[in-house]
Amino acid sequence: MQQFNGFPPGKTRNIRVPHQFFSELMFVIDDLVELKLTLYCLWALQQQDGEFPFVTQREILDDEMLLRGIDPDDADHAREQIVVAMQRAVERGTLLRGTVQGDNGPEDLYFLNTPRGRNAIRSIEAGHYHFGGRDIPIALFAERPNIYHLYEQNIGLLTPMISDALREAEQEFPTEWIEEAIRLSVERNARNWRYIRRILERWTAEGKDHGTAQQPTEADRYRYIKGEYSDYIEY
Repeated sequence: MQQFNGFPPGKTRNIRVPHQFFSELMFVIDDLVELKLTLYCLWALQQQDGEFPFVTQREILDDEMLLRGIDPDDADHAREQIVVAMQRAVERGTLLRGTVQGDNGPEDLYFLNTPRGRNAIRSIEAGHYHFGGRDIPIALFAERPNIYHLYEQNIGLLTPMISDALREAEQEFPTEWIEEAIRLSVERNARNWRYIRRILERWTAEGKDHGTAQQPTEADRYRYIKGEYSDYIEY
């Protein structure tokens, strides 16, 4: 069994799940793939703006992360299972399917069975729905670890003081800077927050590409160990 490391501290991305999913739908879905597909669609439809959020069958069948979650060893078999699950979800009434004309022929669009979704289907049936395609397909992605998780995994335990310091740093510096500063502290065997903070302050004062982000030279290493950063180095 693959283990889950738990939800990280700090800010995390969330999606809204309708109450009816737990009070009604979850208890009648008797197929694991259909359950996964339903949750996937709840996520996917919240990743877009517009009057009628939709997901296409092609997007679902091309999402590698979803396919691995269905059958990690056989993508074609996973697609077959998903097609069946999509039909089950439509028959159950969780999803609504409408067919429109796309650039490459007919395209199946799936909507959540909500007032907006039902309005979309009525618009398609009346010939009023304009399908402009989508430049970037909807797809699952692995979330980058947030800085709290990254710190705990690479530097040490999250004490209340360190958590407060990271929270303040989030307000002062770009997240990418903090992540890279943590990585540099590991590479330079300076696994402590004071050193990470000094890197961030130096990038702010001198510019991030001034040299601190590059691989350190031997002279740099000596300066880090014996010079201005000596108080922050753990031998």
